[in-house]
Amino acid sequence: MNITIHSAFLPHIDRDATLAFYRDLLGFEVRKEVGYNDMYWITVGHPDQPGTSLVLHPPAADPGITDDERRTITEMMAKGTYAILTLATPDLDGTFEKLAAGGAEIVQEPIEQPYGIRDFAVRDPAGNLLRINEVR
Repeated sequence: MNITIHSAFLPHIDRDATLAFYRDLLGFEVRKEVGYNDMYWITVGHPDQPGTSLVLHPPAADPGITDDERRTITEMMAKGTYAILTLATPDLDGTFEKLAAGGAEIVQEPIEQPYGIRDFAVRDPAGNLLRINEVR
């Protein structure tokens, strides 16, 4: 069996802030953008990984979600507990410095974790938690 990750989904709430973070700070390319009313689905990915994409979507846009579920999703996003993504880089300190200088919300500075990974944590503009691991 040959299976790869094609895309993953994270919610976003502000098109401009999302592009500034993922495109401008992280260096991802915008592969597709679809707008409907005031909602945007933005597909981004690293230029060196054309087969793997991240789809940034409006939260709770599914018509099958109830108003109570929408409220819960909004509350969880505000706390940073709704969605998590782990990225990796060989230059953890340089990546940290670039994100910090760019105004990203730093949750945890680079640290050697007891389970053997050196990483840091940051939140994107929608509150999603991103852990960035150092590739050794």
